[in-house]
Amino acid sequence: MKTQSQTLRDSDFMFLRVKNLWTYFKSESLAFKSICAYMFVEMFRPQSIFTFLDFLPWAQLFLGLSLLGVFSDKQAKVRITGMHVLILLFAIVIHLSFITAYDIGWSTRNYIAFNQWVVIFFLITAIVTTKERFYVLFLVFFLCALKIAVGTARNWAFRGFSFTDWGLRGPPGFFANSGELAVLMLMLFPIGYYLYFAYKDDVRTWEKFILLAAMICPVLTILGASSRGAQVALVVQLAVMFWRKIFNVKSLLVIVVVAAIGWQVLPKEQKERFTDIGSDKTSIQRQLYWENGWEMMKKYPALGVGYFNFSPYFNDFYPQDMLYKRVGLPHNIFIQVGTDAGFIALFLFMMIIALALLKKYKVRISNQNIDKNKLHKFYEELWKAFKIAIIGFTVAGQFVTIAYYPFLWISISFMAAISNLNYSEIK
Repeated sequence: MKTQSQTLRDSDFMFLRVKNLWTYFKSESLAFKSICAYMFVEMFRPQSIFTFLDFLPWAQLFLGLSLLGVFSDKQAKVRITGMHVLILLFAIVIHLSFITAYDIGWSTRNYIAFNQWVVIFFLITAIVTTKERFYVLFLVFFLCALKIAVGTARNWAFRGFSFTDWGLRGPPGFFANSGELAVLMLMLFPIGYYLYFAYKDDVRTWEKFILLAAMICPVLTILGASSRGAQVALVVQLAVMFWRKIFNVKSLLVIVVVAAIGWQVLPKEQKERFTDIGSDKTSIQRQLYWENGWEMMKKYPALGVGYFNFSPYFNDFYPQDMLYKRVGLPHNIFIQVGTDAGFIALFLFMMIIALALLKKYKVRISNQNIDKNKLHKFYEELWKAFKIAIIGFTVAGQFVTIAYYPFLWISISFMAAISNLNYSEIK
C-alpha cells in the first residue's frame, strides 16, 4: 500500500504541483521511470541540445530498461483489448512482408521504425495502471510538446511571420522536418484547447497561461511550418470540433473573423502554394508517387513490395517518373502501408484508426464522489483531444509519410491507458 508521499491527490492533477509530482516520481518503479525517461529523451532531445550527452542511444536504453523492469513491477498489468489484437496482427503482417521484400536490406535497416511502437504501446498499457502514473507520463509528453511549440512559434514570430522554403524545424529526430513538426502541433492543439476550457477557472493564473500557450502556439507553428497538408488538417480538426455550433450566427461570425485573420497572417508565398496545388513540381511528384504506389499495391496485393521498399522499387521500375534526383517516400500513410505490406496490412492499419475514432469514452461515475468526477472529467477531455489528434494525423498523413511516427501510436497508447484505468475503477 502506498504512503501519502507516494500518491497524488486529485487536486494535484491540475496542474503543476512540481514538488508533489517529483516526490511521487522518485517513489516509482524502474519500469515507470524508464518509460517516462524514454518519452523525455525522444521528445525533448536533450542529447541534441547538449551534445556532450550524446554518447549513448538513450531512447533505446530507457526502452530496454522499461521492458526489463516491467517483470518486477508489482503494479504492472496486461489487459488485452481489441486494439492490442489489431496492433499485434499488423506487426505480424509487417514482419511477413520481409519474406517477399524486393530488397530486404531496406527492411532490416528500418526495422526499428515501426516495431518500437508495438513495444511502446504494450509497455504503456501494461505499466500505466494508476491515475498517478497516467498523469505523470502525460505531463512529460505535454510539456515536451509545449516546449517545441513555444520555441518554434517564437522563431516564426521573430522572423516577422515570413515564409521560408523549409518552414520551421523542430529538434533532431521525429520533428526535425517542418511537415512532421506540424503534425505534432496537430496533436498538441486539441489537448491545449480542451484542457484550457475545462480548467481555466480552476487553475492558477500562470498555469492558465501555460494551457493557453498550448492552444495558441501550435496553431502559429502550423501556419509557420508551410505544410499545406497540416494546415488543411487543422481546418478539418476545427470543423469536427465545432460542427454543432457552425450554424450558430455568433459562432459562424467568429469562425469567419478567425479565418480572415489567419489568411492575412499567412505569408504571400504560402498562399501561392495553395493556389498552385496540383500544378507545382512537388504536387506533381507526389501524384506520381501515389499513382505508381497504387500500381505496386495492385501488383503485390498480399504483402506489398516489402517493408520500406517503396523507394528502391520506384527507383528501379519508375525512373521516368522521378522529377528529383532521388526517390522520396510515398507521402501518403495509406500508400506507405499498402506498398510496405499489402492490402492486409492496410486493412488492419485502417481498423486501428477506425477503432480509436469510434470507441466511446464510457465510465460509471458516482454523483456523490466529487473527486472521482473531476478525475474522469480530465480523462474525458483528453479522450476527445486524442481523437481530434488522430483525425489531424489521418488528414495530414495524406501528404506526408508518417505511418511509423509517434503521432498515432502515442495517441492510441494514452487512450488505451485511459480505457484500462476506467475498466479497473469500474471493477
